[in-house]
Amino acid sequence: MFRLIFYLLCTVFLITFVRGVIGVVMKGLSALLNPAQAPPRRPAGASVPLTGELKRDPVCGTYIATSTSLKHGDGPETVYFCSAACRDKFLLSAAGKWGTA
Repeated sequence: MFRLIFYLLCTVFLITFVRGVIGVVMKGLSALLNPAQAPPRRPAGASVPLTGELKRDPVCGTYIATSTSLKHGDGPETVYFCSAACRDKFLLSAAGKWGTA
């Protein structure tokens, strides 16, 4: 009985070891046959700030840092946008609301 359990445990460990070795070999072959492209690097000035005030985009509701957002001065109030598309949608809806084009 103990011999059977010993053989089963040895078999499990052997299979695990062989799977690990085969996995390492296959990853190495894959890296040789398909060299991975380096991920694109961000320019040094385009880093995302870790601190700062967040404002809500009125179109999509995304919170965006004031230092990286697109701004539109609407009288005494400044509106912040996450993208040019949201800014354009806001300006079009404001133009339609007031009847100006």
